[in-house]
Formats: sequence, C-alpha cells, structure tokens
Amino acid sequence: MTCKLLRGAGAPALTVCLLLGGLPAPALALPLISEVFYDASGSDDGKSFVELYATPGTDLTGLFVEGINGANGAVTDSLALSGLVPADGFFVLADDRGDGASDVANADLVLDFDFQNGPDSVLLRDADGVIDAVGYGVFDAAEVFAGEGAPAPDAPTDASLARAFANVDSDDNAVDFLVTQPPTPGSGMLLVVPEPAAAALFAAGLLGLAGLRRSFGGA
Repeated sequence: MTCKLLRGAGAPALTVCLLLGGLPAPALALPLISEVFYDASGSDDGKSFVELYATPGTDLTGLFVEGINGANGAVTDSLALSGLVPADGFFVLADDRGDGASDVANADLVLDFDFQNGPDSVLLRDADGVIDAVGYGVFDAAEVFAGEGAPAPDAPTDASLARAFANVDSDDNAVDFLVTQPPTPGSGMLLVVPEPAAAALFAAGLLGLAGLRRSFGGA
C-alpha cells in the first residue's frame, strides 16, 4: 500500500494509513536531520541551525554535518559533532554569531557555519558514509542533488524545513519535510506507533465505525 497522507490528512485517515503500513516505523536508532534553518532576515550569523533527532543519550562524537553546494557538489562546511542527545531526543547545532555564542534557542553545540539557500543539500555522515540527507530547492540537470528521493522546497526567508514527524524517514525529502514558520529548534512532532496487537484492534475499530457511518448514510 502506498500512502502519502502526511500533508493535511484528517486524523482518522492518517491513523488507519499508518496502522495498515503506509508509512515506515519511527526511526529511533540512527540520528535523523529533523529541521534546517539557513535563511534569516539580514545576516544569518548566529541564527542558522541544524536540528537532529535521535535516541536520548546517543553520543554524536564521530559524526559530521556537511553543507553541499548544489552548483558543483563541493562541501561548503564540514562540522564535527560532539556531545550527547538530550532527554527529549532533539539536538540543536547552532551557528556562532562571532563571539562563541548563538542566538538560536535550545542550542546544544555552537559552531561556525553558513549553509546556502537552495538548491543545496545538508548531509549527516560518519566515517563509513551518509546517514541522512536533505536537499532543497529546484535542481536543474547540471546541478548536484545530494538528498533523498526528491528535493524539499526551498524555505523562504525566516522559515525552516522540518520533518512532518521528527522520527519518521521515508527516504523522500519532498514527502518528509515541510516549510515551517517560525522555526522550532529543539522541538517537533513525533509519530507514536501503537504495539502491533493494539494497532490491529484500533484499526479494526476505526474501520468498523467507518462501515457504520456508511450504513446510516445510506438508510
């Protein structure tokens, strides 16, 4: 079954779709890029950020966040991560405003970087390769898309790109990421999947209610 009800779906329809296997199970082991903010009004210094979602307590040492230039595939920034993912699962890498601090709320690590407006990409990688990636903007045939699936939109000024669910990865940036305004560093929506037995009962109940509604509607 193919289901793309993330955007604007009603809660019952989305719930049934999830229970019937239309979306992948939440990813709790590997970190995911959950939100990216790269275009603030005026200077971006101290305002840009990349948010990761991972199992609380995950050690990010040995991981890198990289910016990829869509024009030629060159690495514009390579940022060595360090520290543990907080108890809420959200880790915020924030841009240095020039004095070792950042204006980004809930910052967990402050480094100096300047990601470009699209078409470009942001990667999360370790020594073995890419763990997660998001590409955004409109890429022509000569440009380099380093994300997953199809690109996410290029967020306008003062808006970010955030996953519809921070713990869900369908490997398609166009499906997973939404334009979000205002940005939400350190927080996000999570998908909670019921245990299999409870999920089956809940799905059966919802489908039964849908049948009753059709019966009454046709009486």
